[in-house]
Amino acid sequence: MPHFSLPRTVRLTRTHKISAALVASASCAAALAMTAAPSNAATPAAHASALVKPVGADGLPIAAKDKAAKEQNQDEAATASVAAGLQVTAVAKQGHVAQQVASRSAERAPIAKEAPKAAPKAAPKTYANNLDGWIRQSLDIMKSKGIPGSYDGLHRNIMRESSGNPYAINDWDINARNGIPSKGLLQVIQPTFDTYHVAGTAHSLYDPVANITAAANYAAHRYGSIDNVNSAY
Repeated sequence: MPHFSLPRTVRLTRTHKISAALVASASCAAALAMTAAPSNAATPAAHASALVKPVGADGLPIAAKDKAAKEQNQDEAATASVAAGLQVTAVAKQGHVAQQVASRSAERAPIAKEAPKAAPKAAPKTYANNLDGWIRQSLDIMKSKGIPGSYDGLHRNIMRESSGNPYAINDWDINARNGIPSKGLLQVIQPTFDTYHVAGTAHSLYDPVANITAAANYAAHRYGSIDNVNSAY
């Protein structure tokens, strides 16, 4: 059989294919070796698992949770301290205000003491229970009512009419005959007394002051004043 030699190019190509196959086989072996051998990457994972800290129900690490609680307690303590300080300041301020008010009251006290005292009320004026006292009391009442008259005019007419007897009664003149006799110090009949009676005095013809003031009031209306009367009127 004739012997044929392959060209050199064909021989090189076959050699390259064999070399490529050998390289591929070596690469697979290396890959398998790397897969079978334990990886050093697992070691950091194991260390990381060992470094994970326990957590609480709220998901925070226990140490972080304790730190947060401690900080909260510190905040609450600080808040309570500020509140206490404010309260102390408020109490101190109230005390200061009260002290100022008391001081002002104490300053005003001397002024109140120095205020002029009201004049004491005058004691009621008293009169003697005699002709002099009756005339003087009647004159004061007449003055307050605007009724004219003097001590001399009253005394003169009283002595002529009744001699100073408050119970004197005329039972013989025309008035007596008509049933309305003149009575008292100035001999006044009942109708005249009722008409000219002065408010504040007794309703009796025999009362000395009531008799004098009613007669003086009647004389003032008819004669201008009891001072103008010198006879029966």
